[in-house]
Parts: sequence; C-alpha cells; structure tokens
Amino acid sequence: MSDSPVDSEEVRHVAALARVDLADEEVEEFAAQFADILAYFDALDEVPEVEAEEDLVNVMRPDEVREGLSQEEALSNATETEDGYFRGPRVS
Repeated sequence: MSDSPVDSEEVRHVAALARVDLADEEVEEFAAQFADILAYFDALDEVPEVEAEEDLVNVMRPDEVREGLSQEEALSNATETEDGYFRGPRVS
C-alpha cells in the first residue's frame, strides 16, 4: 500500500459511483489528487473557531423618495406600446 491516505480501490469505487472509466495511470493520479484535497481539509481543521460573530452592519443607504418618470415619459422611447404598457415580441 502507498503512503497516500487514499488507495486505488477507493478511487475505483468513487469512479464507479460517478460512472467514470479510468485508466490505471489515471487511478494513481487521482489518488494523489484526493490525498492533496484531504490535506487541505486537515489544514482547515486547524483554523481556530471564532468565539462570537461580529455585529453585522447594514451598508445600504436609506431609501429616499424622489420624483420619477411619468408613464408617458417612460414610454416615450418605446418601439411599441399597448394600453399604457411596453409591448414586446411574442415568446412562444
């Protein structure tokens, strides 16, 4: 058995579940890549947990009521309108 925590049988099992055919050289390559991925997860386990969540601050500006366009102004550049609404092309 190799030094890798993931052996070729596990790689073949995962490949079978995913319905992926792998050549023998690919099995060894994926075993090494899976080992690297597991090492990254081990590194994440070493990250200390935060005691408390930081206070969330709303970064949005407050709403301000402003003058908008009239319906006539909004429709003034429309190619086609119907009963005071924009008219677009048929979808189906």
